[in-house]
Amino acid sequence: MSQDPIRAAGAVLWRESGHGPEVAVAHRPRYDDWSLPKGKHDAGETIPATAVREVLEETGFHAVLGRHLRTVEYQVPDGRKVVDYFAAKAGPGEFRPNDEVDRLRWLAPGEAAEVLSYPTDVDVLRAFTAVAVPLSKLVLVRHAKAGKREEWTGDDDLRPLSPAGLRQASAVAALAPLFGVDRVFSAPRLRCVQTVRELAGVLGVEITQEPLLSEEGYWADPARGLARLLGFVAGGGTPIVSSQGGVIPDVVTTLAERSGLTLPAGKGGLAPSKKGSLWVLSFRGGAGNGGPRLAAADYYPTALPHPAPSAR
Repeated sequence: MSQDPIRAAGAVLWRESGHGPEVAVAHRPRYDDWSLPKGKHDAGETIPATAVREVLEETGFHAVLGRHLRTVEYQVPDGRKVVDYFAAKAGPGEFRPNDEVDRLRWLAPGEAAEVLSYPTDVDVLRAFTAVAVPLSKLVLVRHAKAGKREEWTGDDDLRPLSPAGLRQASAVAALAPLFGVDRVFSAPRLRCVQTVRELAGVLGVEITQEPLLSEEGYWADPARGLARLLGFVAGGGTPIVSSQGGVIPDVVTTLAERSGLTLPAGKGGLAPSKKGSLWVLSFRGGAGNGGPRLAAADYYPTALPHPAPSAR
């Protein structure tokens, strides 16, 4: 039986400057090398949570995650190591030398590529520079588990989350803030609202119900529903929208086709959307110039502890 890989996560941590983005490169005295901040996954964490924690521990900066950049695999003395890297905007913080990192430099991406000690880190940096920052984001979550429809005798709009679904909702409340989510929208189904209720409490915001992103509202006029969703993106911040399995696959597939992105196909050739899963969608542009255009789409099959997103 093959040994499970050693999981780790890190980020291209970036900040804006007067001359474009700068990225952080870390000097590790133990190896006398320059690398992107990263570290080992702890039990019970999601991979995105590992990336945020390790960036904070090594650099002193709180990170807001963006798109997933690359998964890197290589051999180490203890076995095979798998590292997932994200783009991450630097939030509040201050670097202080520590046992793992004694120096931190902020460099233009081209300068950073010359300083980094490993070709794999340079490849990750290239993946970062392939899509210009900053990008807007929107998170789409399919409602969590709510039991079987045929076993519910009441109004289907009022079918609540099951105990498993409530656990999924708690996981969404832990995962979504790592991507900077600050506004909460939901289709007006109880199970959709319950999926983001705990998250709204964590953020201290209200849930805005959006009938155009329920199944019947969306399919009555898909173009209008899609325009409403893109309006959330253009409105700033990072919204999350809780919707249904009859909406999300068509929304993501349509946005990807418009932008020429290829995504793995799920049921019916559309984008996958398991109950409790999330799509983190990254966009170029805003309200003008034709509106936001999809630049990257990352699929998280569950918000519970899991490997990296399975779609690019």
